Amino acid sequence: MCNYKEAREECNKAPESDLKNRLMLHIAQKLSDEKTLMEYHEQLRDSSVPDQMCLAALHYARGHYEDATEIYKKIQAENKELLALNVYMALCYYKLDYFDVCLDLLSQYMTMTEPSIIGANLRACTTFQLYNGKTAEDELRMLEKVPHSGDLFQDNDLLRHNLVVLRNGENAMQMFPPLVDVIPEAKLNLVIYHLKNQDIEEAFNIMKDVEPTAPKEYILKAIVHAVVGQHADSKEHLKVAQQLFQLVGGSSSECDTIPGRQCMASCFFLLKQFEDVLVYLRSIREFFLNDDDFNWNYGIALAATGDYKAAEESLQQIKSETYKTEYTYTSWLCKCYVMNGKPSLAWDLYVNMESSAESLSILSMLANDCYRMGHFYYAVKAFDVLERLDPDPEFFEGKRGAAVGVFQMVIAGKEQKEKLAEVISLITTTNNPQIDYIIKVFKKWGKENNMDL
Repeated sequence: MCNYKEAREECNKAPESDLKNRLMLHIAQKLSDEKTLMEYHEQLRDSSVPDQMCLAALHYARGHYEDATEIYKKIQAENKELLALNVYMALCYYKLDYFDVCLDLLSQYMTMTEPSIIGANLRACTTFQLYNGKTAEDELRMLEKVPHSGDLFQDNDLLRHNLVVLRNGENAMQMFPPLVDVIPEAKLNLVIYHLKNQDIEEAFNIMKDVEPTAPKEYILKAIVHAVVGQHADSKEHLKVAQQLFQLVGGSSSECDTIPGRQCMASCFFLLKQFEDVLVYLRSIREFFLNDDDFNWNYGIALAATGDYKAAEESLQQIKSETYKTEYTYTSWLCKCYVMNGKPSLAWDLYVNMESSAESLSILSMLANDCYRMGHFYYAVKAFDVLERLDPDPEFFEGKRGAAVGVFQMVIAGKEQKEKLAEVISLITTTNNPQIDYIIKVFKKWGKENNMDL
């Protein structure tokens, strides 16, 4: 019921005993009363299995999973009959992201006992981390074969909560809100649900008052601030996100974990230090070869450091159609195509875009990058469209220079002669004496080379 103050009052009425000491210890932990907690902690006996189990549970509650595991191992070495210790250790290894070890411990336990809700649920959660929601749900459904009264899934808050997670948020708004004060993860998963559905304001409203105590809470708060900062162009929110990512990634407990390295990559990404981003992403790449989010960040970081070939490969591995319609994705892939000598693919991407400020920005990038890379034919086409939209003298100069570039490449045999005729039709739309002279030169060369322009 979470009525810890009332529990403390009732417990104080009981006579002194080891059980009272253990109970008061956990009540003090729930009330964040460190002084009282330490007083009861000092009364725990090393020789008492219940006392040591109590201490291990305290370590677990405070996120000290390695310390909890060491105590469980010591108890198990002297008490082989305590099979449930495998589950407690599995919980610790799950929290430490050692999912294979977690499954192995659960298998040892579940082959020697009747299926339990806690064991089956943890096994399903671990399977979800290693594989997918469908496989994990199959693990959970095995509980239906065990005799029980009532509706197993409707009667168990934890199972109902986890089914929503395994089904990628299905019925989240019906299930998560009532469980926010019952299951700690429900609030975090509700935030994740809002983020996935682009309800950024609601995600922020839930997360703003959360005081993180565990790495995953710090990470989620950092993500929320980063998303808000990017959407609102808020340097303040981006700064908070960067600091939170750095706090997790730089901590001794997380620096060598996958989430820790992801945090450092995100920190440097926000700082636009892309060489440092790649150091961390490369160290964990083998675990995310088919992950769209990873390939997105990895591809952009590669492109930002000038490794356009690898960037193109990474961006092309993205499967999400939603991501492929993003302006950021299209602009970076266009740039990669141009830099890798594939301007026709970049032009096709632009042509397939709807007219907007974003398509105009990509067109401007195409015009300038194609010119710099010597892809003059596509530079002419891009500058021609820009000039039609806005008679800026710079667009005319770019179009004129690119036209001359096409002419030079045709002469050198590096461009098809037919392209020159198309270029002439494009530049004739500009009423300028310089264009008249250029066309005259082009046609004279064509006549001399038996080419009808």
